[in-house]
Amino acid sequence: MAMSTALTAPSVRRLDPVLVDRIAAGEVVERPASAVKELVENAIDAGAGAIEVTIEAGGRRLIRVVDDGRGMTPDDLDLAVERHATSKLPGGDLTAIATLGFRGEALPSIGAVSRLAIVTRTPDAEAGASLTVEAGLKGQVRPAPAQRGTRIEVTELFAATPARLKFLKSDRAENTAVAETLRRLAATQPGIRFTLRADAGQPLVLPAETGPEAELRRLAAVLGPDFFANALPVSLAREGFAVTGHVGLPTYHRGAATHIHLAVNGRPVRDRLLLGAIRGAYADTLASDRHPVLGLSIACDPDRVDVNVHPAKTEVRFREPGLVRALIVSAIHDALRRGGARSATTGAARTLDALRPAGPPLATHSGAAAPSLFRPTRPGLFPVGTPSVAAPSGYRPQTAWRAPQPVPAAPAGFGEAAQAVFAGPDPAPVSAPPQADIRVADDATETLDHPLGAARAQIHETYILAQTRDGLVIVDQHAAHERLVYERMKAERETGGIARQGLLIPDVVEMSPEEADRLVAAAPDLERLGLAIEAFGPGAVLVREVPAVLLGASTRDLVTDILDALEASGDEEGGVPAAEGGPLGRRLDAVLSRMSCHGSIRAGRRLRPEEMNALLREMEATPNSGQCNHGRPTSIELKLADIERLFGRR
Repeated sequence: MAMSTALTAPSVRRLDPVLVDRIAAGEVVERPASAVKELVENAIDAGAGAIEVTIEAGGRRLIRVVDDGRGMTPDDLDLAVERHATSKLPGGDLTAIATLGFRGEALPSIGAVSRLAIVTRTPDAEAGASLTVEAGLKGQVRPAPAQRGTRIEVTELFAATPARLKFLKSDRAENTAVAETLRRLAATQPGIRFTLRADAGQPLVLPAETGPEAELRRLAAVLGPDFFANALPVSLAREGFAVTGHVGLPTYHRGAATHIHLAVNGRPVRDRLLLGAIRGAYADTLASDRHPVLGLSIACDPDRVDVNVHPAKTEVRFREPGLVRALIVSAIHDALRRGGARSATTGAARTLDALRPAGPPLATHSGAAAPSLFRPTRPGLFPVGTPSVAAPSGYRPQTAWRAPQPVPAAPAGFGEAAQAVFAGPDPAPVSAPPQADIRVADDATETLDHPLGAARAQIHETYILAQTRDGLVIVDQHAAHERLVYERMKAERETGGIARQGLLIPDVVEMSPEEADRLVAAAPDLERLGLAIEAFGPGAVLVREVPAVLLGASTRDLVTDILDALEASGDEEGGVPAAEGGPLGRRLDAVLSRMSCHGSIRAGRRLRPEEMNALLREMEATPNSGQCNHGRPTSIELKLADIERLFGRR
């Protein structure tokens, strides 16, 4: 007969304090970068003016953080490595947290999985104090020579928990993570000098910044030097919340969201609510697969935000999330309206790189004109007195040619009757190269003082060349006018409705029954956008009215694009009002964006000089005209000094 063995449940017991610290370390110290973050935050809270971090083997072998802050007394040092001992909650009020660290878990958690050594001294003490913690076992506080501030060394990280070492990445990856952590902290503290030294590569040095542009200079040091010239200031306050910082132009973007720096009351965060607000603010100015570059800081009373919702303190919860999201969207929109009429300077740099010859650099020349490479065999092709050399063998001069004559018809709604493009008699027989299509504008009545200059020519019936006081601007006429039509329609929608035009003969557009149902369901919203449709049997809709600016466009293509826009924006969920970029507003904007493409000047359409200049002037007066609805730049500016370098003049 089989006998059953009675199983007794294990009794509840209190865990060993060292084991408790190691469990806590699993939440607080995920990798070397996590330990660096906790230690640097403590240094910032201590009022340090300079913080130096040194790591070896990605932080596994050594992490050293040295600061010149207030330091600790021997009694404070003895308590600092105990769990939940902190000086940062004097009243014990978790709703009034004004420091980066407050849990009192960092030092004991790090000491539980490594060897921790601390040397510290307060400004008024004659000598410092030292303490070591090895695998959770605390030593005695001893006197030690020390400079003002605190020096912390963490050696053999995770030696007490070897299994954690298996989950760490390569030394190079861990070095990168530490550098990124330090950059995020440095972005919020421009007045502190940060230094990072590793056993491989050059040290990262971020000097302390002062003055009115201290924040922008620090962000440029963190986000890249190009950010300085492509950043727009942000400052907006509402109902106890304030947003400040700098955001990049829509045409200055990255392929990942790693260059988005956010802080709440000085604390770097990676919050989904804030990231979603930023995506909404850039929705119709940035390509869907690109991400903006920016640094924003949100300030509010501590009791209106909970920073105690994540062990690593990287996420926060706002009491009024809708208000915060709307504030961020409004702040970024205002900044883009003020400065979004220009494109990023990086476009010019890429253009110059493409134009630069692959051979050795040209020697620079002095004087007003660069020397020609040969003397022409026909008189009159070069100015008299131009230095020259003998023509190379086999050289044959090309026959002179003139630009095509202006077409009599102008794009609908653009300018008055055109004047003659060329003045004076036309020289005798000419022939144009087959790939050249240049229309030259008469500059007699134009000025160069406008930001986009004066139109000089149209190339390939697509690009407008404009001259400024100190350079050259290339404009994509289709992309630019697409943005202008889009912004004009958005303004009409907000100020009383988009002007519409009834069709003499309503147009029937056939499609699948599902698509027809989707369009009919959206008919009230589309009517607000100037498009009046109604059901016309199964699988068809009847278009009776279209926006006046789109009159003449293909109705079938317009309806097809609107269907695509409705499908792409139909899955969004609740958020903020339409005026602040909420789901309904973004849905209508997506439809308007598709519609504006049909009303814009197409590539391949010839423009007269006055029409080109009218387009430039309207671009200068229109928000967000620096990029089209899809996020592509509408213009690229080349400085004269850079062009001269291409030709060896500088």
